[in-house]
Amino acid sequence: MAKKRVGKAAQQVLAALPDWGNTTAQLNAEIAADMGVTLTDLDCLHALNQHGPSTATGLAAHVGLTSGSVSRMIDRLATAGCVVRVPDPGDRRRVLIEPTAEGLARVRAYYQRLAEHTTGDLGEFTEAELRVVLRFIHRVRDNTAAELARMRELTYRSAGR
Repeated sequence: MAKKRVGKAAQQVLAALPDWGNTTAQLNAEIAADMGVTLTDLDCLHALNQHGPSTATGLAAHVGLTSGSVSRMIDRLATAGCVVRVPDPGDRRRVLIEPTAEGLARVRAYYQRLAEHTTGDLGEFTEAELRVVLRFIHRVRDNTAAELARMRELTYRSAGR
């Protein structure tokens, strides 16, 4: 497949993405440390906030942990008051991990100022521009998720599993 030539604006976007990603990663690490949890614990809380209650297996897949590691993560978050284990209403044999209102409120408080700034920034764009930005974000997210899955599969294979 032939490479497409990218223009100056596309090159500038490509150059800006790593800085944005690194700054976001640093912010998340700082928040996790301040909350007394790991970065993966914070990722779990984000997943629960975004997608609702989940099984331990679902959380393990989302944050890239083994079943043993996810159990310890859930224990840490439960001890911190951020999650609770509840029976699955659809299957009494299963347990769901559910975020607590207190846990979500703690996370939201850390991101409140950034959310306010971002909301203000978004107000400077038209609906049409925002649809383009959203399309780009979805594509980058999907491509990143595919690359992550590919790398995890290589790691899984090289470990002889």
